[in-house]
Amino acid sequence: MSDQLVKVAKHSDHVVLITMNRLERHHALNHELATRLVEALEDCENDPDVSAVVLTGAGEKAFCAGQDMVEQSGIGREEGVPKSIAAYIAIERFANSPLPIIAAINGYCYGGGAALAISCDIRLASELATFRLPGAEYGLVVGAAAFPRLVGAARAKELIFTAKKFNALEAERWGFVNSLFSPDYLLAEALSMAEMISENSATAVQESKRVIDTATLDQVALGLEDEINARLRGSEDQVSRFNKATKRVTGKS
Repeated sequence: MSDQLVKVAKHSDHVVLITMNRLERHHALNHELATRLVEALEDCENDPDVSAVVLTGAGEKAFCAGQDMVEQSGIGREEGVPKSIAAYIAIERFANSPLPIIAAINGYCYGGGAALAISCDIRLASELATFRLPGAEYGLVVGAAAFPRLVGAARAKELIFTAKKFNALEAERWGFVNSLFSPDYLLAEALSMAEMISENSATAVQESKRVIDTATLDQVALGLEDEINARLRGSEDQVSRFNKATKRVTGKS
């Protein structure tokens, strides 16, 4: 695996910056990138000095463009790489981390990338960021269990049912992101907030996270989403929709 696919840097003794660095694919989550993200997060969790994490994408164009549809389609998949929804290797692991995680969203935040941002605790975004939850277009359920706690049920239904793109101002107004910043200041603001968090009791912050998630996340709904996707994935309708979407991405007929 490339050592540069995920960059990990200690901003201070207690704050770590994790940067997705797959620029040529706008940090689309293939199996390798998802695996490296999990490794980076687990290293943070195993370091007793680390009390907050910031996650971002390299450059200014993308936080994460979602699941790597080229790999998922089987085109160019390396031997031994499973045909799985690789994005969820990272999404589920970040969602279950005890550490507070801030997403610094600096551009495209689509599909699995939006789900990865949802799995973080706090979302700060560039004023130029754009968002989309296209699961229904591909014949899958993406974000239906966790997204409503951020934007409300009606708004979540609108954005998931239509799969339409929305901008940073809308994301802030609807509660998906906490605050907006110019691209030049986004990362500095995210790191500053992480430093503020790190000044408090790490135990109290982690236990607060656990209580808030217990109060607002429905484990039955999360399990139901996984169960439904297991049934939908590979169905005639889902395969047809996925193939159409893959052709748009790859340009192959």
